Amino acid sequence: MTLDHLVYATPDLDATAAELERLLGVRAATGGRHPGLGTRNRLIGLGGRGYLELIGPDPEQEEPAAPRWFRIDELTGPALVGWAVTVEDLDAAVARARARGYDPGEPREMSRRAPSGDLLTWRLTPPRHAGHGGLVPFLIDWGTTRHPTASGLPQAELTSLTLAHPHPARLRADLESLGAPVPPLVQEPTPHLTATLTGPSGQAVLT
Repeated sequence: MTLDHLVYATPDLDATAAELERLLGVRAATGGRHPGLGTRNRLIGLGGRGYLELIGPDPEQEEPAAPRWFRIDELTGPALVGWAVTVEDLDAAVARARARGYDPGEPREMSRRAPSGDLLTWRLTPPRHAGHGGLVPFLIDWGTTRHPTASGLPQAELTSLTLAHPHPARLRADLESLGAPVPPLVQEPTPHLTATLTGPSGQAVLT
């Protein structure tokens, strides 16, 4: 498993993208809309097949029947709310994790249109099910779909990713049960992720 993307959720996608452009000197590319979920995204490459997903409300969609993913309806500002790792066989990865004592949730189908009009499809485990408030990653399997980074995203460097948790040993155990990479773990009272990105104009610290 390797990092697929970080999720930076926001109540105002355009404002957050503009602030990152000011800090990094990188303009996030338009991603697409998530029909029925009330969200849209913008993307910044992090090197290789990793990227940063900026996700927020889509004003051109009707209000969704259920709360938007990633606590977007609760946010008063942007927040780094989770991360995803890529797998080639999602069902097998879920079965292995459950056998080791960690349940990542039942996989579901997803899709969106890219700006080119191409339909992207993928399967993932539900982000809301990700353990420790999103510190354990959810799993994503792109199947035969062209990966978002293959379109030539604007680039920044992921300088560091740190997970903070009041009981790091418990978090490590679930990461290892999932088979996920284990970033640096620190002990702090409130669980959260911190990522540092570096671009042509400087750094941005996302929490």
